[in-house]
Amino acid sequence: MVVKKILWVWILVTLLTLVGEWYGRCYGCLEDERIGLLEIKALIDPNHLSLGDWVDSSNCCEWSRIECDNTTRRVIRLSLWAASDWRLGDWVLNASLFLPFKELHSLDLSANGLVGCSENEGFEVLSSKLRKLEVLDLSLNRFNNDKGFLSCFNGLSALKSLDLSDIEVLTGSASMRLFPSTMLNFEKHHAGLKVLSSRLKNLENLDLRDNQYNDSIFSFLSGFSYLKHLDLSFNHLTGSTGINRTFFNSSTLEELYLDGSSLPLNFLQNIGALPALKVLSVGQCDLNGTLPVQGLCNSSSLEEVFLDGSSNIPASFLRNIGPLSTLKVLSLSGVDFNSTLPAEGWCELKNLEQLYLSRNNLKGVLPPCLGNLSFLQILDLSRNQLEGNIALSHLSHLTQLEELKVSNNYFQVPISFGSFMNLSNLKVIACDNNELIAAPSFQPSAPKFQLLYFSASNCTSKPLKAGFPNFLRSQHDLVFVDLSHNKFVGEPFPSWLFENNRLLNQLHLRDTSFIGGPLQLPQHPTPNLQTVDMSGNNIHGQVARNICLIFPRLKNFVMANNSLTGCIPPCFGNMSSLGYLDLSNNHMSCELLGHNLPTVGSSLWFLKLSNNNFKGRLPLSVFNMTNLSYLFLDGNKFAGQVSGTFSLASSFSWFDISNNLLSGMLPRRIGNSSRNSFAQAIDLSRNHFKGTIPIEYFNSDSLEYLDLSENNLSGSLPLGFHASDLRYVHLYRNQLSGPLPYAFCNLSSLVIFDLGDNNLTGPIPNWIDSLSELSIFVLKSNQFNGKLPQQLCLLRKLSILDLSENKFSGLLPSCLSNLNFTASDEKTSVKPVMMSRDAEKREEIFASIGFYLQEQTVWPEIDVKIVVELTAKKNFYTYEGDILRYMSAVDLSCNRFTGEIPTEWGNLSGIFALNLSQNNLTGLIPSSFSNLKYIESLDLSHNNLNGRIPAQLVELNFLAVFNVSYNNLSGRTPEMKYQFATFDESSYKGNPLLCGPPLQNSCDKTKSPSARLPNDSNGDDGLIDMDSFYASFGVFYIIVVLTIAALLCINPHWRRRWFYFIEECIDTCYCFLAINFRKLSRCRR
Repeated sequence: MVVKKILWVWILVTLLTLVGEWYGRCYGCLEDERIGLLEIKALIDPNHLSLGDWVDSSNCCEWSRIECDNTTRRVIRLSLWAASDWRLGDWVLNASLFLPFKELHSLDLSANGLVGCSENEGFEVLSSKLRKLEVLDLSLNRFNNDKGFLSCFNGLSALKSLDLSDIEVLTGSASMRLFPSTMLNFEKHHAGLKVLSSRLKNLENLDLRDNQYNDSIFSFLSGFSYLKHLDLSFNHLTGSTGINRTFFNSSTLEELYLDGSSLPLNFLQNIGALPALKVLSVGQCDLNGTLPVQGLCNSSSLEEVFLDGSSNIPASFLRNIGPLSTLKVLSLSGVDFNSTLPAEGWCELKNLEQLYLSRNNLKGVLPPCLGNLSFLQILDLSRNQLEGNIALSHLSHLTQLEELKVSNNYFQVPISFGSFMNLSNLKVIACDNNELIAAPSFQPSAPKFQLLYFSASNCTSKPLKAGFPNFLRSQHDLVFVDLSHNKFVGEPFPSWLFENNRLLNQLHLRDTSFIGGPLQLPQHPTPNLQTVDMSGNNIHGQVARNICLIFPRLKNFVMANNSLTGCIPPCFGNMSSLGYLDLSNNHMSCELLGHNLPTVGSSLWFLKLSNNNFKGRLPLSVFNMTNLSYLFLDGNKFAGQVSGTFSLASSFSWFDISNNLLSGMLPRRIGNSSRNSFAQAIDLSRNHFKGTIPIEYFNSDSLEYLDLSENNLSGSLPLGFHASDLRYVHLYRNQLSGPLPYAFCNLSSLVIFDLGDNNLTGPIPNWIDSLSELSIFVLKSNQFNGKLPQQLCLLRKLSILDLSENKFSGLLPSCLSNLNFTASDEKTSVKPVMMSRDAEKREEIFASIGFYLQEQTVWPEIDVKIVVELTAKKNFYTYEGDILRYMSAVDLSCNRFTGEIPTEWGNLSGIFALNLSQNNLTGLIPSSFSNLKYIESLDLSHNNLNGRIPAQLVELNFLAVFNVSYNNLSGRTPEMKYQFATFDESSYKGNPLLCGPPLQNSCDKTKSPSARLPNDSNGDDGLIDMDSFYASFGVFYIIVVLTIAALLCINPHWRRRWFYFIEECIDTCYCFLAINFRKLSRCRR
């Protein structure tokens, strides 16, 4: 009977518990806690920016940033990270807001602009209420130190974890990191770590990273008697001799982080005195001195050591670290040993499980002792200069090995991986950028391992005779495969990878030279596959119409640079998971309709269909996709007018519909800055658009690249705009007219400004120097006039200046010699700020592997190379991409410049091309042009230059084109040697007074007296001395006149005949004029 009663009581209690839990789940958290949360929201986020789902009618346990106990439904975790609306100003904490949360275990108040606590309202008043609060995060705030903010939290006796990292303290008008280096504020305000150490007796984790502490901080930490985790990274620690040694007597400290410090290596000797220390991280430190063998290496408990990125660690470190017998993790990436791996010391770490030695400039072969690390599970030797056949190393002895990373070395890797066949625990192989070689003739039939991750990209620069790695046929658990940039010539596409690996998530086979053929899909669905990249092969045929059924979760589909035909499968229009689609550079041809592409609300964020044969009208529905950021429809045959009413969705970043057959007016709303606040580039070039340029295209604050070139645009340039980030403007080959508007002076970030081949007029304005970043400035083939302003010389980053085929006049400014023609990547291609949306669930993708790789995220492929057209080397050249980095040129041809060429232009030592042809220049060719050491093209033809050609020009070793034809040059041509031996008669023709090869005129046939005179400094010893000619002609003329006058005075007969002759001439002229005047009068009647 008693047993039955007990059973009924137990059933009743269980039922009440279940009912309570059901009630809690149905009706949410406690009412007082829900009200308290809404009060917090009303105080810090009244505009619903961060806490939008905190609404009165819902269950607060389901709100974001909240975690409730499953049984009591009380709030146990509250995260208010960056929840405060910064526009409300500083937040003075009133701890009474947290009174309702009696079961609270964790509270995150980081990044909220906290400046302190209200008077008498700190957490000390809640010490009796918040007895279970164990975790408190106050990082990334800016406290007011004179309030003694740390005293606000003195009453939290149960606190075990406190985060005070990256704290900014305000002291009056000054701003500094948490406590100045003098530490005087601790004593002055009675609020500091010394006080906390006496109150927070149970504190186990303390994070003080990224502040400005110096070595004196150690004297205030000794009071934390139960401290297990301490992070002092990125402070001002130097390891001075004045450190309080009592800190190193801690018997509880297990983890110590000192990253980003400047410490002597002998400082680590003190670390060895910490008996419980298990984890030591001293990464990115400036270490100096010698390694203390006694101390660190005598630690009996140390299990993990991280020294990544630290400098001045000697190569002997690996040789001396053997005594750390308890070590399980050793991370030494990026310390640059610049030596070979020693054959002793580190090989004695028999308990080592993880070894990271990447980016160390290690050389030579792997030592045999590596095989002694029998417990090693992870080995990372990537990004070194190690060499040798990896099959002959002792890696095969590491029976516990799970992850092997040897990418970016000089290893020879047998494609069969036969030496690893018995490593049954192996899950990851990464051997990119090594050399795949053929395997030995005898190999085990099947390996014992089942890989999750296999990457061997870019391992063959020539066709691989060994074929495709067939051991992959026996793998059934692969999640990630990357064999891109290998030449498997003659191999069929390995469709069995889909069939055998149902868990496959990413397949990268870019540029692998598989035998062409339609893409063969597996017979059964592969539900986990999200990324397929097979671009750069010779796959032809159509994309299978059932691809969406076979790959139902496909996110990234990249098939660019193949020979695909047909159209986009209609099922893509309903595929909600598809985010990245690149089918560019194929032969696809159809009328692209809206149902072929995902619609509004889809996940598509990158769409590239460039350089195909798609036709018809633009599918306007694609412009309204709410997530689409990058759209490339260039190089197709889209035609018709673009509606002026459509606009891009607010998510658009890059929009390219260039090189099509589109016509009509430019749609105004494409450049609407109110909708496109993230737009970086708009390219509508090489179409048939007409009309004026809407000002909206220049009113976007984020726009960097604008290309409207090669259309039929007319009218003047926009006025009164503001585009502070605009860097690339291409408007060439249109019909634009009028002057350069003053509004362009605000484009201080402009790198390229191309207005060539238009009808623009007026002078270059004086505000041109405000374009301080300008590197390429093209105004050729316009109607500009006037003199070149001196402000043009202030553009110190200018490398290409093309003002040819205009009406500029006046003298050449000598100050242009100040241009230094520096190399720059900005003028080669557009460098957009790219964002990827493929990284959102990388943890999910690589969950079964145990790690995920940032470099495997699918990024937008944007390759917009800058194109500049110049007249050089006798021809019209187009310079594109990387060559523009070093290209420098000045073209002032076909203008009306007068005067002499400034001798100062000989200082343009970095110039590659100089064209001054077809002007009215006079004077001599400056001998200083011999300083133009890198010049390749020099054109001075069709001017009025005189004198000799400087003989020093033969020293220009890179000169490929030299043209001085049609001038008034005289004397001997330069000696036929070096580059001048390649120039023919056309370089000199039109100068009748020039002689010498390659001309037919020989300088030995006729020598004027002036030719025998010594040459002057300019080398001008022409055959005719023009000054002597003018003087002798004047004297002769005066003598003739005086002689005639004397004869008329002496002889009266000759005098009468002279006057009679004059009278006859006058009568004849009179009669001629009278007769012809009458005839002219009759004609007019």
